[in-house]
Amino acid sequence: MSSAVAFPAVKPNSRSYEPGTYPSNTFESLDGTKTHLRYGNKRVNATLTLGFQNITDSEAFQILENYRLVNSVWDYVTFNSESGLAGVGGDGHTMPDGSLGNLAAYIDEAPSGLKWRYSKPPKVTNVYPGISNVSCSFVACLDAP
Repeated sequence: MSSAVAFPAVKPNSRSYEPGTYPSNTFESLDGTKTHLRYGNKRVNATLTLGFQNITDSEAFQILENYRLVNSVWDYVTFNSESGLAGVGGDGHTMPDGSLGNLAAYIDEAPSGLKWRYSKPPKVTNVYPGISNVSCSFVACLDAP
């Protein structure tokens, strides 16, 4: 069973988020009739890209170490207001009625059951001695119960 590994307390300078899609398939018959089947009510394949500019080599190391820890046993990443959700509106919690209520809760994906995993290794670019740029890409996966 996988467990949560908190992303290091490094604040991103940029963030790109796509909420994913609902699993579906469209079939087209020979006469042009289309049938659209939806396979569930949960989104899949949400993506998140975080960019970190001019961070210290120590902070870049923390990100690489997080990548190693998460992928060595197939755990998943969580974010908070000190890391990947820094600067996003909201507190990341759901409303009393279960709705998301704010952008941080949406990106957090915890209410949806999706779990953030690295989609590829972080890319580190050294820009000056002791200073680096790092880009991290994540995909949200829906684990089987």
